Amino acid sequence: MRLKTGVQMDPIERINIQGDSTFALLLEAQNRQHSVFYYTPDKLFMRDSRVFAEGHELRVIDQHGAHFERGTAQTLALEELDVVHLRQDPPFDMAYVTATHLLDRIHPKTLVVNDPTSVRNAPEKLFVTEFPQLMPPTLITRSFARLKEFRAQFGDVIVKQLYGNGGAAVFRLRAEDTNAGSLVELFQTVFREPFVVQRYLPAVRQGDKRIILVDGKPAGAVNRVPAADETRSNLHVGGRPEATELTPREQEICAVVGPELKRRGLIFVGIDVIGDYLTEINVTSPTGIREVKRFGGPDIAALIWDVVEEKVANR
Repeated sequence: MRLKTGVQMDPIERINIQGDSTFALLLEAQNRQHSVFYYTPDKLFMRDSRVFAEGHELRVIDQHGAHFERGTAQTLALEELDVVHLRQDPPFDMAYVTATHLLDRIHPKTLVVNDPTSVRNAPEKLFVTEFPQLMPPTLITRSFARLKEFRAQFGDVIVKQLYGNGGAAVFRLRAEDTNAGSLVELFQTVFREPFVVQRYLPAVRQGDKRIILVDGKPAGAVNRVPAADETRSNLHVGGRPEATELTPREQEICAVVGPELKRRGLIFVGIDVIGDYLTEINVTSPTGIREVKRFGGPDIAALIWDVVEEKVANR
């Protein structure tokens, strides 16, 4: 089966191919002889209720510094494609939301991965609140008074922006920290949305585990250990990846969350688990595929394409 594939992503010249999951999906698409039409979100447009994009045919090479070749520029009606991978990174702002509305016009005739309606309705730090039995104590607010009450109860907390990604604007506030007021003022000035406050989980020093689910089933995981001088475990800020296996508690979390992901058409999802707690559900452009394979785990890009091909065939 040769599919006409589209990928909506950030500029390909800027990605780090060593850890980029979109690049892994592109390599696997090419291995399967699927055509690839590449475009960036700003090139998406609608004319008379039809959705188009300006982009290029794309060839990828697993070689640093020379990892892609663009073909001739063209404008394509996305309804002509079999599948579109929605892979642009957050911030999850109105531009992102607008892109999901446009892609709604072609899905499910053209399969969009992940389902754009479900992506729009499942911001990572809000979606997790649908599983309160799995998450740590969490407050979503713009109020300094409520943050003080929460910190008085739990002592040590994490504060982070609601629609951020990649560990940006994540702060730890210990009980004795006197910067809480200034931090809230900064958040209230920079962000219009509420912010998130969670009880600090000391287990993060042993790692923040990224578990990848494909069509609702756990497919692989990588543990991310923060640097000694960092609160955040994200790999691009110095977190160290480690091979890992799922614990019984993590399997339990996947068993609870997985069926809901499948029901919503969220084929490629990365959940974050610290100790016994689910902290985020990443549905926009989850990462971790290449790290899992590098540590001897399954080829998750191939598993995703198996699901995509089956869904397109059954369509």
